[in-house]
Amino acid sequence: MELGKRKELILAAIVEQYIKSGEPIGSKLLMQSLPISVSSATIRNEMSELHEMGFLEQPHTSAGRIPSQLGYRYYVDKLMNTDELSGEDRRLIRNELERMAGDPDKLLGKAGEMLARLTGCAAIATTPTDEGATIKHIELMPVGRKIAMIVMMTSSGIIKNGVCKTETELTPDMVQCFYDIVNDCFIGHPVSDVGTVMIQTLVASLGANALAMSPLFVVLADIANQALQAEIRLEGEQNLLHHREFGNNIYDMMQFFDEKDKLERALSSSKGGVQVIIGKENMYRQLENSSMIVSRYSIGGHDGGAIGIIGPTRLDYAKLIPSIEYLTDLVGKLLTDTLEE
Repeated sequence: MELGKRKELILAAIVEQYIKSGEPIGSKLLMQSLPISVSSATIRNEMSELHEMGFLEQPHTSAGRIPSQLGYRYYVDKLMNTDELSGEDRRLIRNELERMAGDPDKLLGKAGEMLARLTGCAAIATTPTDEGATIKHIELMPVGRKIAMIVMMTSSGIIKNGVCKTETELTPDMVQCFYDIVNDCFIGHPVSDVGTVMIQTLVASLGANALAMSPLFVVLADIANQALQAEIRLEGEQNLLHHREFGNNIYDMMQFFDEKDKLERALSSSKGGVQVIIGKENMYRQLENSSMIVSRYSIGGHDGGAIGIIGPTRLDYAKLIPSIEYLTDLVGKLLTDTLEE
């Protein structure tokens, strides 16, 4: 549905004024903010028509109007002029994230923490899924006579570790044997290949070393399986308690945040680039009074994961979208650079 130019100017002004104030917008206030000269009566007529068309809502009989979810959708898709991120804001984001560049988990945690702080919303991020990744590096670190830590890094930057207790003492010969097998059977191979069948076949081929070595490879299979699962990083959900728009719905939202599988599905439905999901466009009832702004990051040209925010529909979309877009691009670049070192 296309609106006329005057209706578009009035809708844009109402959305932007309501985002700033949180109060219903009346015709007198609009007269002062519109870039065209229009009478108060004409504005009231246009507002009434926008209300009948579903772009505006009237919370009280004598009050002004506020945007509906349809009004926000039209504004974001057709009317919004995004604010350019300042050089100072870019430096702030870059300096904070570069300090965590060597550790993908900490980097994503810091990205979420920054988003929550800068937006006043709940920030969410997913770690990369390693379905198409290969094993880049495996390290065995003895921490006792029969205890070792195994660390695995994948081609998408995921680092996982697990502690293993062996039946026999970890001798230098065992450690060397471990690395020989790792270099032959694991390094450069898909993470998804490391499963129960592979480990059973491998252990069966070890002969006299099977009893001593099998615990190490069982742990390696476990951390490989962990790397295949996307994890959710959630920061700042308590920020939503300060948004009065949620009312009693805030309790449902807080419970929803505990259901990480649903939250991950909501994020994974996002496409490339920045996506704005408004109100009932969200797939879950608990988010029907919320907006999500989600952007996907790539690692080495391949899809990595998603970063975004959840907040009220009354968000400053024009300001937040460029920030999320820049932050997401930077996370992908830093992760890519780390893997190429």
